[in-house]
Order: sequence, then C-alpha cells, then structure tokens
Amino acid sequence: KDAELMAETGLEAYRFSISWSRLIPDGRGRVNPKGLEYYNNLINELINHGIQPHVTLMHLDTPQALEDEYGGFINVRIIEDFTAYADLCFREFGDRVLYWTTINEANIFVLGGYDIGNSPPGRCSNPFGVNCTKGDSTTEPYLAAHNMLLAHASAASLYKEKYQAKQLGQIGFSLYTYHHIPSTDSTEDVIATQRAREFSIGWFMHPLMYGDYPRIMKENAGFRIPVFTKKQSDLVKGSFDFIAVNYYTAMLISHTNLTPEPRDYLADTAIKSVCQVTEHRTTVYDLSRVEYLQAHIGGVLDAVRNGSNTKGYFVWSFVDLFEVLYGYKYSFGLYYVDFHDPKRTRYAKLSQRWYSAFLNGKNVSVNDEGNQPRKRSTIFRTTPELDDGFWS
Repeated sequence: KDAELMAETGLEAYRFSISWSRLIPDGRGRVNPKGLEYYNNLINELINHGIQPHVTLMHLDTPQALEDEYGGFINVRIIEDFTAYADLCFREFGDRVLYWTTINEANIFVLGGYDIGNSPPGRCSNPFGVNCTKGDSTTEPYLAAHNMLLAHASAASLYKEKYQAKQLGQIGFSLYTYHHIPSTDSTEDVIATQRAREFSIGWFMHPLMYGDYPRIMKENAGFRIPVFTKKQSDLVKGSFDFIAVNYYTAMLISHTNLTPEPRDYLADTAIKSVCQVTEHRTTVYDLSRVEYLQAHIGGVLDAVRNGSNTKGYFVWSFVDLFEVLYGYKYSFGLYYVDFHDPKRTRYAKLSQRWYSAFLNGKNVSVNDEGNQPRKRSTIFRTTPELDDGFWS
C-alpha cells in the first residue's frame, strides 16, 4: 500500500535502511531467509511502481550480538563483519539497487551513541553523557568514527572491485550537517565557526577527501584520536561516489576556551552553540511545512545554478514513523499515520498534496481545512524552472 501511495504521490525514488540483524541475526554467519524475502519483496514492489530504491546499510542498529561480543564499532573486528554484511546485500539486491549509502549520519551516530549516550548503542561516561553505564566519552567517539570510516571504505572497495562494473551502481556516505553561523562578527567567533565545521563535517569529509583528520581536531584531541596508517589513508581517501547530506538545523556558534583534560569530543570543539531551527514536525494541516518545502527546494535549485553538483532531493519522511529519540511523539511524514488504529491508517497531509503537485508540475491552491480559522486561499506555484529536468 505504501508503494502505491508513493507512486500516486509521484516519487521517483525511496530511501530506506536495511536492518543488519534482520538479515544476519548474529551479525555474521547464518542468513535469515525471511529477512531476504522481506527486502526482496520491498525492492521488487518499489521497482514495479517505477520507484528507484536507495538503500542505507547502517542506521544506528549494530547487531546486539556484535555489541555483546566485542563492543561493535569500538573494535576493529567490526570492519570485517560489516564488509561481509555489505557483500551479502550487494550480492542479493545489487541487480536492482543502484544507490548504496554505507552509514547514515555517521557524525551524529558517533555523538549520540558514544559521547552523549542518548542513542544506540548508548555508550558514554560521566560527566559527559546521560545515564551512563558503559563507555568512555573521552576516547570512544574518535575510535568509533575511525572504525566507521574504515568499515565504509572496506565495503566501498569491495563494491567497486567486485560489483560496480556489472551492476553499474554507486556507493556513498551520509552526514548530518548544520548550517554554522558566527554569533558575532568577532574574529574569535568566526574562527570558532570554522572549527565547528571541521569537527562536525570535516571529521569525516576530510579523511574521505584527503586521507586524514583536520589539523585542529588532531591538535585538540591529541593522542585520543586514532592515526591512519598509509594503507588505511589510501583506502579511505576518495572512497565514495556521492555524499548524502541530511540537513535539519542552523546553529549560532560562539568561541569558548579549551578546558583542561579530561575532555570529550564536544569539549574538544571549544565552542558554544545554540540551535536556531528545529527538525520539521507537523500536523495534518501543515501549511508551514509547505512553505518550508517550497523555499528549501528553491534554495537547492539556486545552489545547483551556482555550481552545486546536487543530484537529487528526498523529503523526510514519507509516512509518520518511530523516531529514535522521541518514539511516536512527533509527526514527520507527508502522510499522517494513526498509531491508535490497528490498521495504521494513512492520511495525506497538506504537504503531500503540495509535493505531489510539485512533482507533477502543477500549481497548488491551498484552502484552510479542519478546525483552522478561515483565511485567504494561498496558491503555491511550481515554476517551470523547478521542473527543468534536474530532478530526473
């Protein structure tokens, strides 16, 4: 039914993640045939509706068996096991999947999972994290990030050597990005803003581009940040066909002084940050989200006209879903889901109507609905420039 709704909306692509444990319950070894069947059915259903599957291999959910056995991404053993899991996915689904993202939002995965401890696997240490029972916030974020980069690079190397020539797909990496803004025009805050970019985005992009961590990160973290060998550096450097950018929030940055050791990753940045915009969560009558989507997609188009090599755009998310930090509290989808209904009935939001019309090159007349006060109708125009072939 969801694939039918995607086709009705006019989607050309759908991005989803595969659960490693669903395919390989113990993290390595025995493959679950029901897991293979599920993802084959999903991929086939998407393709039957003319929708290109974009697959993410890792979205926070490291198999518990590997967490218990050796600590997951804080151990180099994860590299071999992740590569074997990726190999299974390439082999089983790569004849139909052309776009692979190895790890979703690696920087936020590391921050939440190994420093603050508020997302899986919930590792942290006092006084840096929350409800810490295991972990070390001073070292594990850097160690986990290092192994994520190596696991990604290993899987990407395998894909390029064994599958890409035949399957003709692409493989990339996903980062959570902030728009960093100096809180004042002072030199200190301007430099701190660049430092914030280096720590949040450069942490992964610098090795992926140049084979090593940013200089300021190595200075501030010192011995706590791992060192790439020449072989590892060469493996990581250039190990992507695309970078997926997940964008939510603008952040005002101020300089702070570097505190004495012990420090965690956040203290190493030597900044103070304040979020300006929150993740977009909505009701069924989500006029503000329509305005956001129109402005944001227009911004993407402006970037492309100014030289950005952007190839596509995904709205988050298609239907309301379980959010890792907030459960079902917030409504992120183009479709509202009634979680009190055993059938999980879907209802199109105003944003779905606008986005569907946009994808089909139409203007949208928006009238107030439900119990909202009556206002003027608003017409949102999807201009010819927004449908100039870029989205294909």
